[in-house]
Order: sequence, then C-alpha cells, then structure tokens
Amino acid sequence: MALRTIRVMGDEILTKKSKEITEMTPKIKQLIDDMFETLYNADGVGLAAVQVGILKRLIVIDLGEDEEPLVLINPKIVERSGEQKGNEGCLSVPGKTGVVTRPNYVKVVYLDENMQPQEKEGTELLARAICHEVDHLEGEIYVDKVEGDLMDVKQEED
Repeated sequence: MALRTIRVMGDEILTKKSKEITEMTPKIKQLIDDMFETLYNADGVGLAAVQVGILKRLIVIDLGEDEEPLVLINPKIVERSGEQKGNEGCLSVPGKTGVVTRPNYVKVVYLDENMQPQEKEGTELLARAICHEVDHLEGEIYVDKVEGDLMDVKQEED
C-alpha cells in the first residue's frame, strides 16, 4: 500500500469525467488499497479515484462506526428522496466547509471488488457521502453546490 497525493481544487483533473472500469486488474486492486490508506491518513470519509489523479469510476467510503468500508465501482444512484441540509467538506478543498443540500436517502447500484453487482441504500451521512463522491466522478466539486459562502473550518468550530 502507498499514500497517494490528493489533488486539490484548481487541479484540472478534478473537472474531468471519470471512465468506467471494465475489469478488475492488479493495478485496480492496488489503487483500492492505496485509496483506503490515503483516506485514513487524511481522516476522510470518502475518496474518489479522480481525487488521487486516476480517472476511473471508483469510490471508497468508510464512515467508521459499525459500517463496513465500501468499495463502489461504476456507481450509479438509482433512487433518491428526502432532503438534508448540512456542512460538507472535501479532502480536495482542505480547511473549508460549506452548507449543501443533499437527498436524505439514496439507493446506489455498483460493482464490488469482485466485479459483482451490488446495491446499497444509505441515509443521512452515507447518502451525503455517496452523492458527494459520485459528483467527483462527474467532474463536480461540492463548492459549486454550496449555499452561501465557503467557511474556514476553524470559523465553524468557534
């Protein structure tokens, strides 16, 4: 495993659409391991491959708590409902946070590490994380959806 460099806002790759993964290769397996290591090192909740400079439709999410870490390959949100408004941050926009409205419930279909079709339902933080990371695969960053101004993380904690 290896730490990857997290690309930050202003890096053109973050505006590009990611490509589907058609087969599991040793390189993709290594990328998944590296993404988890990078996520944990950065104290994040989710990470999309594009954030480490790889234009593949791959997301890792780990909410901690009692949830199993998730690997989502070629994820597609097929249902969404409800609404939640809350502060959101991003490893590609360090030190900043902003209010974003997201669905409170999503259902996502995806392939797991064995390239087997899966479906997952998520509410609250998991729904927010899935939406946030799927946006990355489309070349979108949460700052485009922020209601009001971006704030320094420190301001929020005061």
